[in-house]
Amino acid sequence: MDHDADLAAVASLIADRNRAGMLITLLSGRPQTGSALAEAAGISRSLASAHLKKLVAGGLVRAEPNGRQRLYSLAGQPVADALETLMTFARPAPVRSLSGSTRMRSLRWARMCYDHLAGVVGVAVTEALLERSAVRDLDGTFVLGACGDSVLGSLGIDVDGLRRQRRPLLRPCLDWTERRHHLAGGAGAAVAGELAGRGWIRPREGSRIVTVTPAGAAGLRDWLGIDLEQLRLAAAA
Repeated sequence: MDHDADLAAVASLIADRNRAGMLITLLSGRPQTGSALAEAAGISRSLASAHLKKLVAGGLVRAEPNGRQRLYSLAGQPVADALETLMTFARPAPVRSLSGSTRMRSLRWARMCYDHLAGVVGVAVTEALLERSAVRDLDGTFVLGACGDSVLGSLGIDVDGLRRQRRPLLRPCLDWTERRHHLAGGAGAAVAGELAGRGWIRPREGSRIVTVTPAGAAGLRDWLGIDLEQLRLAAAA
C-alpha cells in the first residue's frame, strides 16, 4: 500500500517513553542540554544522547553548538503543535507519589506550551482577553478584537510589529489539561514573553512548569482583573 507520508516513522520516534519525555520537556520552549534532558527523563547521559540522535535525524529536534555542549530544542512550532494535539488524546500518566501529585498540580496550574502560556492561568488570560474584546472568537479562530491594540499595548506589546511577522497573529491552542483554548500565535508568544520579562512568571529549570510570582498575581489582577486565588480554589474543587 502506498502512503503519502511515513507517519509510522514519526510515531515510532514518539512511542518510546524516554524520547516522549524529552520531547515534552522541550515543550517548555527553552533549549536544553543533553544532561538536563537526561535528568528530566531519568536516564543516563549516554542513553539520552542515543535518543537525541534519533530525534534529530527524524526532524523533531534540532541541535545547535553552544561552546563545548550542544543545546537541543524542538524543530519548530509545527512539532510543538503536533505534540500538544496528541496530548489531548492521551490518558493522564498515573501519579504514584506525593511529589508526582504536586508536580501534576503545578503543571496544570501554569506551564509553557512551547512559547506561549498554558494551563489554568493561560486559559484565564485568554478568556479575560476575550471578555475585554481584545480577542474575538470567529467561527473557531481567534482574531484581534476592537480593544486588542489598547489592551495588549497596555502591557507593552507592539501589535503592529506582530502583524508584520510571518506567523499568525492569533491562534487558539487546545489546552490538554483544561480542554479549553489558550492563546497561541505571535500575540500569545508576546504575552508570555512580556510576563516573563516583567518577572510575573518564572520558568522552572528543566521543566515546562512556570511559577506565577506575587508581582505576577498583582499584575494580572491590574491588567485583566484575574483573581488567582479564586482561580486556584476553583481548580481545586
